[in-house]
Amino acid sequence: MYNAGRACEQFSAPARLLGPHVAAIGMRFYTGRMFPDKYRGGIFIAEHGSWNRSAPIGYRVTFVKVEGSRAVSYETFAEGWLKGSVAAGRPADVLVMPDGALLVSDDKAGRIYRITYQGD
Repeated sequence: MYNAGRACEQFSAPARLLGPHVAAIGMRFYTGRMFPDKYRGGIFIAEHGSWNRSAPIGYRVTFVKVEGSRAVSYETFAEGWLKGSVAAGRPADVLVMPDGALLVSDDKAGRIYRITYQGD
């Protein structure tokens, strides 16, 4: 039994629903100052991606905007690892660097990507 006999009301609801099987295995609050203000305090999520779906999903980095204590939006931040139904890479984790850049590890391609922002 998944809920050990307890009623659903005894559990906290998810702060934000993500796609099914996206495998959100790495996430970090953005504490840097390099990216625009809208990213501060939000959450970057490495979506490792599905392996057992006929139409794969995930394989991207998403961003959840947080206002107060609520997750108010969910959007794709970086993508390109999924080409049709073939995964060229699988984001595994994210890390905010001291300068505000975002590192994304890819455990399929064996790479670490550094994402920066230079402004308008």
